[in-house]
Amino acid sequence: MTNDLMGVILKKRIKDHTAKVAVVGLGYVGTPVAALWAEAGFQVSGYDIQQPKVDLINKGVSPIEGKEPGLAELVKKVVEKGTLKAYSSFETLGEADVVLVMVETPVDDKTKLPRYRALTAALKSIGEHLKSGTLIIIESTIAPKTMDTVVKPLLEKTSGLKLHKDFFLVHCPERLMPGRLLEIIRTYDRVVGASSKEAGEVAVAFYSQVVKGQLDTTDLLSAEVVKTSENTLRAIEIAAANEFAIICEDLGADVWEVRKLINKRPDRNMLKPGAGVGGHCLPKDFSLLTANVHNRSLTKVIAAAQEVNDRMPIHTAQLLVDGLRTAGAKDVNGYKIAVLGYSYLENSDDTRNSPSAVLVDVLESWGFEVVIHDPYVAEYKGDVYQTVKGADAVVIMVAHDEYFDLDWSAIAFILNEKVIVDGRNVLGKENAKKLGVTYRAIGVGV
Repeated sequence: MTNDLMGVILKKRIKDHTAKVAVVGLGYVGTPVAALWAEAGFQVSGYDIQQPKVDLINKGVSPIEGKEPGLAELVKKVVEKGTLKAYSSFETLGEADVVLVMVETPVDDKTKLPRYRALTAALKSIGEHLKSGTLIIIESTIAPKTMDTVVKPLLEKTSGLKLHKDFFLVHCPERLMPGRLLEIIRTYDRVVGASSKEAGEVAVAFYSQVVKGQLDTTDLLSAEVVKTSENTLRAIEIAAANEFAIICEDLGADVWEVRKLINKRPDRNMLKPGAGVGGHCLPKDFSLLTANVHNRSLTKVIAAAQEVNDRMPIHTAQLLVDGLRTAGAKDVNGYKIAVLGYSYLENSDDTRNSPSAVLVDVLESWGFEVVIHDPYVAEYKGDVYQTVKGADAVVIMVAHDEYFDLDWSAIAFILNEKVIVDGRNVLGKENAKKLGVTYRAIGVGV
């Protein structure tokens, strides 16, 4: 069968909604993707090696907690309708006409090179069941050249099929952020990196069933560079905001007033500084972008930005020590610290690369006792006032809505040393003055 004919047949199946869809990886990307295409009328099979996650989905329960508008209701709806079913083994994957891969792609802590254990395992399973005429889409964020050097050869080797002759290959990197998953998938423009003109046309036909944003077709390498570069750019912009914050602290200025006035100019957009950068993408996509660059020493801005962002939880710990000493503490060993927020993002349960984890490790290594509260992370849920009770100081690490609504006068009353460190501008300097506490905050001079 010619590539053109395969494309015509698959586009017709997509248009008729008779194409079967497989989603490999049911995390923060895979779950909403599977649910949306199931809602659009496709028969969707989701695959994940974590059996508890599979069981939840098959009960109509979203495995993603936090404030995720519409997702829980949508998962329940499509499971009850019978258009979404989850599996922990891959026997039925060979029935799929479109396979989407959205598994984690971490980097090694020491070498800063990608670790593709999950990706290669998924590709081997797909290859073992791959049928001719299938469209394979990699949505996972990957280092530039990975499609050519890892994905294509592994699929061909395990399947015995050939790209362009037997299957289509596309890299359409996700652009998601927890808290807006469904909205972003439906409305954002997408970059469709295609291995051939026919692959691009089939992928555009598929994505247009759900995505209302523009679908820009390009080559595989450009799509890889676009995704890793756009995340790296955002991390650099955050690093600039973090460095401005440190400068403001030193000068005695307030970075939040400075940011507000900078952003009055319509062509400026200073991002928010904070106690650290987390999530699956921003802390590592620097490294993915440069993984296959021959001379990585030339990427000086990227390396510097990564260093600035990585040190923010440590800087937050230093603010805590300064606050305690200002409040009269001579030896901070043994002090009890309540850390508010453990996810990496407000109103989310996502703890991947959490800055709070770094902070807790630092504080414990310095001799502090640490207790943690987070309304969205199962391990740390509970009454926040009970968590804070008996603590000497509070460190606010995540701007959850719940923390803005706390009775901060009650928090101040039960703190032994009356010290509050604000890593996300939740309380604010003026409110802290009214409480009579020792206040230290990212970007706020004393």
